Amino acid sequence: MKFKTRLQVTFIMIIVLPLVLTALAFCGIGLYLMNVQKGLPMDKIDYSAVSENMREIVERTDKAFLVLRDQVKRDASRLADVEYLDQVNSEIARRSTYIIVRKGKELFYAGNETAAKAIFSKLPGYGDGEFSEDSGFYYDELDKFVKQVDFIFPDGDEGSAFVVTKANNLISKHLLVDMFIAIFLILIFTGIMLTKWIHRGVFIPVNELNVAMRKIKEGNFEYALETGFKGEIGDLYRNYEDMRLRLKESTEESRESEEQNRELISNISHDLKTPITAIKGYVEGIMDGVADTPEKIDKYIKTIYSKANDMERLINELTYYSRIDNNRIPYNFHRINVADYFGDCVEEVGMDLEQRDIQLNYSNLAAPDTVIIADPEQMKKVINNIISNSVKYMDKPRGVIDIRILDEVDSIRVEIEDNGKGIAQKDLGKIFERFYRTDASRNSAQGGSGIGLSIVKKIVEDHGGYIWATGREEEGTCMHFVLRKYIELQDGK
Repeated sequence: MKFKTRLQVTFIMIIVLPLVLTALAFCGIGLYLMNVQKGLPMDKIDYSAVSENMREIVERTDKAFLVLRDQVKRDASRLADVEYLDQVNSEIARRSTYIIVRKGKELFYAGNETAAKAIFSKLPGYGDGEFSEDSGFYYDELDKFVKQVDFIFPDGDEGSAFVVTKANNLISKHLLVDMFIAIFLILIFTGIMLTKWIHRGVFIPVNELNVAMRKIKEGNFEYALETGFKGEIGDLYRNYEDMRLRLKESTEESRESEEQNRELISNISHDLKTPITAIKGYVEGIMDGVADTPEKIDKYIKTIYSKANDMERLINELTYYSRIDNNRIPYNFHRINVADYFGDCVEEVGMDLEQRDIQLNYSNLAAPDTVIIADPEQMKKVINNIISNSVKYMDKPRGVIDIRILDEVDSIRVEIEDNGKGIAQKDLGKIFERFYRTDASRNSAQGGSGIGLSIVKKIVEDHGGYIWATGREEEGTCMHFVLRKYIELQDGK
């Protein structure tokens, strides 16, 4: 639930729930006080329990009446003293009970002038009925109960003192006490319910999110949160999960990158040590006079040159790897005729292979005018890296490398196959991973940085193609990569 909706519901509950519960409590307490029994007709219910009954009204009126009556017996003249009447009226101090004093037929004193005007003309006359002092009068139309005491003023005029009590809308003290307790309990209940609701819907999720964030701070990216909540809490949970997964992925990538960098440094260090050691050995041989003939000197120099080339190749691969890692490989795409381009490449690598006594076969089954969009230099690196790999793992007395160009309608497929030692089936899917090497021993004859084929894969994919390998152990390996043709659209098409 959204916070805005939750606040609206809370506001409504604060107002409506206490009102509804108070109404129910009033009805329940009223029915309890009236001792309503099941099946009792409504017209038989005694409502005196929830309102002040006549006995309570009479008792309250009697209190003031007895004071006035006793004063009349002791000294009736005091009732002519307004200050004394004020004192008595204040002592009975209740808004619904007050004193009226009549002298002759005129109003002499009124404890509540406004109320007195409404009943004064209806008050009984002097000496009307002996019962008046004991039982009093009840005016149904005015809801007033009146008690009268007659006396004589000091000047001889007839006087009457009346104690008037309002009889309607008088609520029982029992009902007031019970309702006060009920309202107090209702407010506590409402507060507890709202507190639990807000605690469950807001504070518990926020605390869970706080725990989860501490886990992230500690480097624990496995602490997941349920995302079944709706509203802002659900959004927070989902954002946390997205952040957690991204941080986990980023951390794993960073860890993997660090491991790869350490492995790269280890590989490069190992593979540089071999040619450096050889170069030092041959240079020392020349300096010590071991190469004492022109033929030996020439052989030593050629060997040094070859080892220096190996070192240069390793350094170039390291530089290229850095560019790949930062997506900074420089590309310069052109339209290239397949037949011309691959023909030149085969001619270039053929001379080197011939010196190594490796047979190179080339066939182009694509149309002579087939064109692709590619970077000539980067594509040459692909071919050289694959062929270099084939030469490195060549274990046959007579090596053979086949290069085939196949036509596949809207693309061409290049196959470079050798008859070397081959690759195990379990390794075929991994050879394009960075630093993956099938030669665990990493001897000098088959060394390398382990990033050559990952560079190949990167370049082919950046050309919009894809690459894979097939082969069997001891039989050879075939590298396949596919490049899309360039098709020039004709006018109107």
